[in-house]
Amino acid sequence: MSENESSTQSRKNTKNNNNNRNNSKSRTHTPVKGSSVEELRTKSIQELVDIATQLGVEQPNELKRQDVIFEILKAQTAQGGYILFSGILEIMQDGYGFIRSIDQSFNESINDAYVSNTQIKRFALRNGDVVTGQVRPPKDQERYYALIKIEAVNSLPPEESKKRPLFENLTPLYPTEQLKLEYREKGLTGRMMDLFCPIGKGQRGLIVAPPRSGKTELLKEIAHGITTNHPEVDLMVLLVDERPEEVTDMERSVKGEVYSSTFDMPSKNHVKVAEMVIEKAKRRVELGRDVVILLDSITRLARAYNTVTPSSGKVLSGGVDANALHKPKRFFGAARNIENGGSLTIIATALVDTGSRMDEVIFEEFKGTGNMEVVLDRKIADRRIYPAIDILKSGTRKDELLIGPEVLQKVFILRQMLHKQDNEVEALKFIYNTMGKKSTNEEFLESMNTNS
Repeated sequence: MSENESSTQSRKNTKNNNNNRNNSKSRTHTPVKGSSVEELRTKSIQELVDIATQLGVEQPNELKRQDVIFEILKAQTAQGGYILFSGILEIMQDGYGFIRSIDQSFNESINDAYVSNTQIKRFALRNGDVVTGQVRPPKDQERYYALIKIEAVNSLPPEESKKRPLFENLTPLYPTEQLKLEYREKGLTGRMMDLFCPIGKGQRGLIVAPPRSGKTELLKEIAHGITTNHPEVDLMVLLVDERPEEVTDMERSVKGEVYSSTFDMPSKNHVKVAEMVIEKAKRRVELGRDVVILLDSITRLARAYNTVTPSSGKVLSGGVDANALHKPKRFFGAARNIENGGSLTIIATALVDTGSRMDEVIFEEFKGTGNMEVVLDRKIADRRIYPAIDILKSGTRKDELLIGPEVLQKVFILRQMLHKQDNEVEALKFIYNTMGKKSTNEEFLESMNTNS
């Protein structure tokens, strides 16, 4: 009898020990419980600040609403022994994926987080999604962090990611809402573009630029105009094969997101950064947001694709492979105004007069694919007249959908006046001087009424 009691007691002890181990294991691997993204988004900013203060977040009242939510999740996760991680999802061919760090230009690093095939299918995740979640450090013989729980997808509750439409299924329309670029008194670049080559939400624009014609400054002015007048727009600047100092200058002068792959990086890196940026933009458009991408330049991106694309055996003049321009055309062609909300605007620079036959072929392939074109003139730039826009060669298709009939009529009169002049540079200089005497386009157009 005593032996049976001893055996029974031994089994109970063993069972209790197993339960303790299981409980310990569940505590180790169960994500921390706290306020979810769904709960936090329903709270007022003051309630969020109070929660953040209780969790020890420093100066939460100085943060934006979305940043406060992120800091709350981060603090909650840290209390449970995990790390809150956020980055861009890249899905591999085998179905699993990695959350890449934005700071690393989407390059592979040991700080990436592994996302399983099951998680990707469960939440219908796609390339370019911004995924925020709890990750655990790598175990023995593991190389990467592992995603334990998804907190948000594109700053929204993860369940909502299943309801998104596919970008390819969205209906494209002509741009109907203008992006005003006039943002400061007597700033001629934005004012000139608003009149002669207006940009709408969903525009596919090409800036045709010879060397030293001021394309970089033009892009900056466009960026400043968009961020000042349209804070609801998500601005992305993509610099491909540029000098590092130009990247730094753009990062410091533009408020939007700046992504880059400098000239000292391999072509495959140029291609990867460009593809991650366009996928990220598409995911935002699927949610009904307005996104603008400023690309410098489509020529160098096409060169990179020409280098990494496997040879088809058919080579065009200039050494361009017959299949190499398909993907950069898909990139540029993604720009569109979406029916029932959302738009993707792409303004890209195209290099001309560089002395390269390849650049000429690339420009000819992209010429006519956009619905807005700004042509910069080296002769005008040499006279130190900026912006060096050739008004007669620049314009927007269906611009009557963006600007009113009265403004359109006055722009037509200005174009006629330029066309009649023997010296277009002097005529352009006269228009610039006249516009410069007025603070806004509205005053300038009113003065045309008075003069007439």
